[in-house]
Amino acid sequence: MTASASKRRLVLHEDDVGMCHGANTAFFELTKLGVCSSGAVMVPCPWFPELAEAAASDPALDVGVHLTLNAEKRHYKWGPLTAPSRASGLVDDLGYFHPDVATTRRLAHPDAVETELRAQIETAYAAGIDVTHLDAHMGCALSPEFCDIYIRLGLEYRLPILLTSTIAAYTPNDNLVGVTEEAHARGVGKARAAGFEIFDAALQTTWGRPRTKPAEPAYRAIIESVKEGLTFLCLHFNAPGELELIEPRAAYIRTEEYDVFRNEAFGSWLLAQDLDIIGMKPLRDELRGKLPARNNELAQGKRA
Repeated sequence: MTASASKRRLVLHEDDVGMCHGANTAFFELTKLGVCSSGAVMVPCPWFPELAEAAASDPALDVGVHLTLNAEKRHYKWGPLTAPSRASGLVDDLGYFHPDVATTRRLAHPDAVETELRAQIETAYAAGIDVTHLDAHMGCALSPEFCDIYIRLGLEYRLPILLTSTIAAYTPNDNLVGVTEEAHARGVGKARAAGFEIFDAALQTTWGRPRTKPAEPAYRAIIESVKEGLTFLCLHFNAPGELELIEPRAAYIRTEEYDVFRNEAFGSWLLAQDLDIIGMKPLRDELRGKLPARNNELAQGKRA
């Protein structure tokens, strides 16, 4: 890791923490190795308690809330904390989140979305997590239908949110088909005016990489592509284990990514790059320096 004078600031981030035990294992290990600088937990998922227990006992862990409105796996599902009715549009026929973002955007009532996302944040705090930021699983919470809620929650809890200056710069946008630059820009303008720092780019896991192609060169190329400014790298590390049963066809993408980043030679190379690798805590501190202190009970302790 180079000195903070570097003009390329990079958040090395693990999405989907709490989804399964292997995601948590990878997050703990790679954070200790210095090659993961923050993560975000899916509060409705089965392995949230393990992550919450670790985060509550280890203040060095940089953990945000991966605001979750979808359950995309075929046979491994999760649902809302708030038990909304079918009429809310937030759940499928079995009471789980919809598997795709398009359905949630079309059917979910904003009031039900806000109630659920607020419950996820509150549950993270109640479990003892010193929440550092908010971001959006599959991008759903930052879509135009819900972006005002996303910004409002960031302001209320005084937490940074992940937004990029353009939708094109948000490479996980494959789940946001049909979102125009104009619609995205409206949310970005509101967030910027409210005092949030906007990311220049959000890069992500090499989902399209075939199993026959080595993983390490792909990740070196991603790191080398980081430009000046503030970049968020959405990674999905996962230690082997139950993931191969959850998504047998695609598990290798996450487990090989984990193997790359835990490799000593790759880690040494990564930390020697001209990058200022940061977590989300410094951005939270900067934001809270700009926003007024809260005047209610949440202005105490970790929620200040």
